[in-house]
Amino acid sequence: MTDRRLTPVALTKDSFAPFGTVIEVEGAQSYPINEGTTTRFHKLAVADTQAEGGTPIISMFRGTARPTPMEIRMMERHPISSQAFYPVSPDDWLVVVADDVETPGPDNLHAFLATGVQGVQYGRNVWHHPLLPLVAEQDFLIVDRAGPGDNLEELWFTDGAFATIIL
Repeated sequence: MTDRRLTPVALTKDSFAPFGTVIEVEGAQSYPINEGTTTRFHKLAVADTQAEGGTPIISMFRGTARPTPMEIRMMERHPISSQAFYPVSPDDWLVVVADDVETPGPDNLHAFLATGVQGVQYGRNVWHHPLLPLVAEQDFLIVDRAGPGDNLEELWFTDGAFATIIL
C-alpha cells in the first residue's frame, strides 16, 4: 500500500496551466458596463462542451468536507468536455489534479489551495479529484456539459494506494 504525502501549493494561473484555467478577476480584462455601475471581467474561461453534440450547462453543486486526514484514493476525468468550478462563498478549497498519464496514481498528483475568489476549469480529459471543500458545506457554480456520449471516467488507485493531503 502506498501513502504519499501531498502538501497543497497556492493556486496560480501559471502553476495550474497544464491542467486548465484558473478563473479569477485578478489580471483579467475588464471594463465598465451598465452606465458605469458594473465592471465586466471578460472571458475568464471558455467552456469546451460541443464535442459529440454536447451543450454547456450551469449547475450548482453543494459539497461537504471530507474526513481528515484527507485521503485521495481515486480520480475522475471528462473525456469530451471541460468542467469549471467556482465557489459561491469566500471559503478556501482544494484542487487535486494528476499529470497527463493514462493511469495516474498517488505519485502523479498535484494539490492546490484555492481561495474563495478563485475557480478552476479543468481541461478536457484532465484527471482531477471530485469537489474538495474545506468547510462543512460549500456551494459551487459548475459549468459543464449535457448531451450524448460517455463523459465520465473514474479511476480508483490499485493495491490500496492513496495520497494524504497535509494542510
